Amino acid sequence: MDLFSRSWAALRTAVAELPDEDFARPSGCTGWLVRDLVCHLVIDAQDVLITLVTPATGEPTHNAVTYWNVTGTPPTGDDPLDALTVRLAAAYEEPKLLKFHLDDVGSAAGRAADLADPEQRVGTQDMVLTAGDYLSAYVLEWTLHHLDLIAHLPGAPQPPAESLARSRAMLEEIAGAPFPASWSDQDALRVGTGRRPPTDAERARLGPLAAELPFVIG
Repeated sequence: MDLFSRSWAALRTAVAELPDEDFARPSGCTGWLVRDLVCHLVIDAQDVLITLVTPATGEPTHNAVTYWNVTGTPPTGDDPLDALTVRLAAAYEEPKLLKFHLDDVGSAAGRAADLADPEQRVGTQDMVLTAGDYLSAYVLEWTLHHLDLIAHLPGAPQPPAESLARSRAMLEEIAGAPFPASWSDQDALRVGTGRRPPTDAERARLGPLAAELPFVIG
């Protein structure tokens, strides 16, 4: 629960501090500019708010790791929902409007998370999770998108170290094997999720795991 708040606050702060011209730069998400990614974060914040007020009954069916749908196909940017996000982002016209909306809805999502009972059962996408597991899953979402946000912005602040470490641990659980210990958490997350291809040396270090890359989560 604490990592949700820290990773989310760090990501929102990074967006708030971006110069306007950076919104037109590419992000680490294929086919998306930074402004498109920020618009996606607004939608994510809405999803968090909706889920936290959608109680469910019965035993949890998923946890923070099994919440994710994992494929081996990286996004191309041509998915209809991805394309809709691009159109929505363009409609804001000015970065300050997008920043305001993210701060408004994002702050509300952060407050809702702080107030949530971690043992409460919530429902989303035909799944039942505890609120704690649901919010823990989003640590991976926020951390990966923080890396996407700064992918082409040298000098921008990195995600919190503890969020990177936790996200790596979740990705390794998804992969069923650890990434090389010599790799930074950032490299493990970027290579593991297909955000960049491994170098020849990295592929050799991965061994059999290289054949299973990427682990695309959504």
